[in-house]
Amino acid sequence: MTAARASDTRDSWGSWDLDRTYAGPTGTVRWAALGPADAPPVVLVHGTPFSSYVWRDIARSLAGGHRVYVWDLPGYGASEMRSGQDVSLAAQGRVLAELLAHWGLERPAVVAHDFGGCVALRAHLLHGARYERLALVDPVALAPWGSPSYRLLGENADVFSQLPPALHRAMIREYVASTSPRGLHPAVLDRLVEPWCTEEGQAAFYRQIAQNDQRFTDEIQGRYGELDLPVLICWGTEDPWIPVAKAKELADLVPGAELRLIEGAGHLVQEDAPAELAGELIRFLRS
Repeated sequence: MTAARASDTRDSWGSWDLDRTYAGPTGTVRWAALGPADAPPVVLVHGTPFSSYVWRDIARSLAGGHRVYVWDLPGYGASEMRSGQDVSLAAQGRVLAELLAHWGLERPAVVAHDFGGCVALRAHLLHGARYERLALVDPVALAPWGSPSYRLLGENADVFSQLPPALHRAMIREYVASTSPRGLHPAVLDRLVEPWCTEEGQAAFYRQIAQNDQRFTDEIQGRYGELDLPVLICWGTEDPWIPVAKAKELADLVPGAELRLIEGAGHLVQEDAPAELAGELIRFLRS
């Protein structure tokens, strides 16, 4: 995958190909790298129920001065989905640490969104992954989390996994669309929904919700004061999934953390305000 001009990005919503693989213990991971091979490394981590596709604009913006690594978590996007797969936040934290070793990255910068924030924090605090700096974008990091809808789906995964495909697709579409008060472009919404609408994807969607619960953040929340690296926290002021009040709460727990609020953006800041988010990340990575 090669870097593209920012002006090209909006004309190529479907252009996103993870052309490499890593065969890990929890499933084959699809990944790609953008930008000069000798540039400072940056790893982007997506959340749920998304994929690395949400990073496409940001990745291409960062690739002008960085080597940018993007990947779909096991059980998501183009990566392997299978019955019995461990896709919990605990497993994903281990996978990130394994990938950094596979890529030969000793101290990359890491940018993580949604529950990717928990994944990145667990890899660092529990599995010894070392970062040069860490940016968290509307992260799942503090209790309580999980909307009533999220909990309902997780507690009844066996029932919802049996929905007729058309009804399942409609439900997923409404669920993903609710991230953005500005509204997602239909082509973007299609791309985010599609991986969950195959036979394997429908089962995988409910599997990942059923396996994730608050204990995975409870295990690390008391250790945020140990973070000894530059940390940036970005948050959409209109996030309907995780209230913006959590931004200040998290910033108060992380020594020296910078807090930047993105006005008018929802939970998917990458879609609602890509230029603003890219600007904050470029400034932070170069500071």
